[in-house]
Parts: sequence; C-alpha cells; structure tokens
Amino acid sequence: PLFLQREGKKNIDHFGFLENGLFKQRYLLSDQHWRQNGPILFYTGNEGDITWFCNNTGFTWDVAEEMGAMLVFAEHRYYGESLPFGEESYSNAKYLNYLTSEQALADFAVLIKSLKASVTGAQNSPVIAVGGSYGGMLAAWLRMKYPSVVTGALAASAPIWQFTDMVPCGDFYKIVTQDFAKSGINCSKSIRRSWMAISNVSSTGEGLQWLSEEFGLCAPLKPQDVDDFRAWLQETWVNLAMVDYPYEANFLQHLPRWPVKVVCTHLQFDSGVTDRQLLHGVSQAVKVYYNYTGSAVCLNMSETATGSLGTRGWYYQACTEMVMPMCTDGIQDMFEPQSWSLQAFSDECYGLFGVRPREHWASMAYGGKKINSHSNIIFSNGDLDPWKSGGVTKSLSDSLVAIVIPDGAHHLDLRYSNEHDPQSVIQARALELQHIKQWIKQEQV
Repeated sequence: PLFLQREGKKNIDHFGFLENGLFKQRYLLSDQHWRQNGPILFYTGNEGDITWFCNNTGFTWDVAEEMGAMLVFAEHRYYGESLPFGEESYSNAKYLNYLTSEQALADFAVLIKSLKASVTGAQNSPVIAVGGSYGGMLAAWLRMKYPSVVTGALAASAPIWQFTDMVPCGDFYKIVTQDFAKSGINCSKSIRRSWMAISNVSSTGEGLQWLSEEFGLCAPLKPQDVDDFRAWLQETWVNLAMVDYPYEANFLQHLPRWPVKVVCTHLQFDSGVTDRQLLHGVSQAVKVYYNYTGSAVCLNMSETATGSLGTRGWYYQACTEMVMPMCTDGIQDMFEPQSWSLQAFSDECYGLFGVRPREHWASMAYGGKKINSHSNIIFSNGDLDPWKSGGVTKSLSDSLVAIVIPDGAHHLDLRYSNEHDPQSVIQARALELQHIKQWIKQEQV
C-alpha cells in the first residue's frame, strides 16, 4: 500500500517531569482517499515493526475510499525504529523503564492531537482507533483512557481479560486443542501422545540424533536441549491455531489454506503406532509450518515466527504489567501438564531484566471486568483463535459490542478481504463498519 513514512517527537516520560528527553516515533500516513474533516483510522501499533502491521491490516485499506478516511499507523515505542534510547534502549533496566502500555497510549494520544492541529482540515476529524491482538487491547484502552481524543475503537482479538483472576489459566490451551481436535481424526490425540514418545526416543544418544535428523534441525539436540525442543513444538502448535486462515497467508510464516487441517493430515494415527512413526508424523506436520515453501535448509528452534515481531520487548512487558497466567493439564488440552507459578515467573523475569511483575496492575489500570461505563468499542474474536480466551465475547451494552467469528483465527477481520473468506467474517466486517459509521455520524452532528 502507498503511505508516507514520518516521525514525530514524543516525550520519553509522559508521567514524570524529570526525564524530559524526546524520542522519534515513526508513523505511516496515507491520505490518498481522505476528504477534509473525514475520519482518521488510527492503527495502535503493537509489539513489532509498524510496516509489517500496516501491510497485514488490509481492512483499513479496503474501507478507506468508501469512508474518505485518512489512515495512520503509529509505531509502538521500543519496537521497529521507534527506540527512545537508540541502540541502547534494551541495554539496561533503567532505559527499559519507559516501555509500558500507559506510555505508549500517551504517545498515541499526543500524536493524534498534533496531527489534528497540523494537518489542514483535520481539526474536526473523528478518530477511530483500530488494532489487533495487543494492538487491539491498546485500541480499546485508548478509547477508555482518552475519550476526548478517540471517538471509538475496533479491538480485534484483544485479550483484555487474559490477566490474573479474570479467566481460567487453562482456557487458552483448550482452544488450541479444540482447533486440532476438529481439524482431523486423532490429530490432538497424536500430539498429546507425542510428548511421551519424545521422552522415550530422546533417552538415548542415538535417539537424539534420530530426532535431530528427522526434524531437520540446524543444530543437533543435546540432552539439555530436549525441554527447549518441547517448548518449540508447543509454540508451533499455538502459532498454527492463531494463523489458521482460510487462504494461503504469510503472517507468522508462509502457510497453506487452513494450515491446521493440512498439519492434521500427518497426525491421523491410531493408538498402535510406534514412537518413531508418531514422531515422523509430527516432523512432517511441523514442516508444514516451517517449510511450506520447501526453501528452508534446516529448522532453527529459536525462530518460531516472523522477525518483524519484537519478542524481547514483549517479554519485558509480560515481566512487568502484562502478566497473563497460562497453564495446561494434559486432559482438557493436548499439552504436558504445567501449572502457573507467579513466583517462578517472577524469578525468571528478575534474572532476565532485573524487574518483577506487578500481577494485578493491568486489571486495575484498565478497569478489569468493570468496563460497562465506557462506550463505542467493538470487541471481535474468532472461535479458532486461542486469544479468544481472554477476549470480550458477549456485548456489554449497545455500544460495547462483541462480535464472534465462528471460522475466524487471530484478527482475521482486520486482514484484506479474500475470495476464500468465510461468510462469518464478511458479515463481521459489515457489522463493524456499520457501527464505526454510526459513531462518526454522531460525532459530526
């Protein structure tokens, strides 16, 4: 898509007065369809390079002409090129201290204010925040925190309730399991059985070598790597559920249509299968995710998704205010039982960053489940998306609207329209547009 890349100066710290430095925040702007006083669709950038989100948020490009809208994609501080302390931004806890959702929301609010003041004819433009995943959380929170700046928000796949004591910690992995269970015979059962098969095969040096070769790993497995190997597989299954799109796509990896169904064709074993036969099926399944194009020379366990996501920054955020407890029991899900321990998580965070999480901060700062006093927010969630576990899936009022998309994976509704789109997402987008236009109309009266 055609956009202009710009940058604006933002305070490093919006909430204190001592650190008065500024940093350059990158944003992308497209006004090719914009009419004076027309709406601004403002994408609240999440944990990664903003150009990547811009190219994967086709919904805004699809509706820009019809709405006469200006599109703005704002990069989140500490990601992409918007680094408050340049190359040093991640060097110590002192510099990382300004990586919070609150600071990012303030960046967005200040950017909107300055855009409306500096662009001729934008003074009265209604602003609709749009975001997916963490960006969707930010879109909803931007409307809640700065209602004078933002008229409404479309929060797609936004797990604003995935925090302590708000949803059961096992729900996320249950949804992943359901996706695999309904995409092929014995598919989730085969994955559940694979963990014991890995234990059996990896117990010998020869077995480790066989596993390394069977999966085409870039580095041979050593005994101490087996836990990492399991975690890598677990993350792979989660990512597949998230991007189970109805057409070929290149979001986290290049994948076929309905990738979970394709993966499950390799996992239809009955209980009489040997460990190595089962793991051969798992390796074929995993290669659908990592080597669909056939161009990968080997599989690298440290690269599970696109390099456009800033995993280190997100891990820091999870270690401070984005504390999202997750657990598995191996019964209602296809994973090995793993309980949630705040203490263990806190110790890991302290070892990595020298900080400890504030477990209840996000729910206190953003209203927890008591958000009924807010207005003009659409919460959309796909039934296939594990993040639905922490999403708002029932409307809370006439203007806090929940839309559930039965055939939708992670923010499918924000992607470009496609000939393979299921009817459920076409209807969801039409409904979203209807609400957004209504809010804009009310603002312009």
